[in-house]
Amino acid sequence: MAFPSHEPTGRTFDAGDYTYKTFTSQSGKEVRILYGDKRTGMTLRLEYTNIADTAADDFITHYDEVKGGFNTFTLPSQFRVGWEGSVAAIDAATGNNWRYASPPSVASVRPGISSVTVELIGVL
Repeated sequence: MAFPSHEPTGRTFDAGDYTYKTFTSQSGKEVRILYGDKRTGMTLRLEYTNIADTAADDFITHYDEVKGGFNTFTLPSQFRVGWEGSVAAIDAATGNNWRYASPPSVASVRPGISSVTVELIGVL
């Protein structure tokens, strides 16, 4: 099963950074070596507020199907709904995937309605 294609009501994205190593000489001169041309350590938090329990169940089912944080997956375009900037700015770089940082969090709002929070990590 693919990641659920529901539209999030909220999104928090951390762009990560490029991998590099800094060397400092005794005189204080600094040299940095860049290891690659892609950002790593990207995180994405998606919130789905007041959705049907059946929709909330889709996230638990997907989490089980990808064996939690073990397997990686791509995200459907619906996760960007409401974002008017560059698509590449908030998605993992081309060819990258995502994995779960933690299990989906489900909060019951009222009978039949829940809110779900999903935290993901970008993977090269």
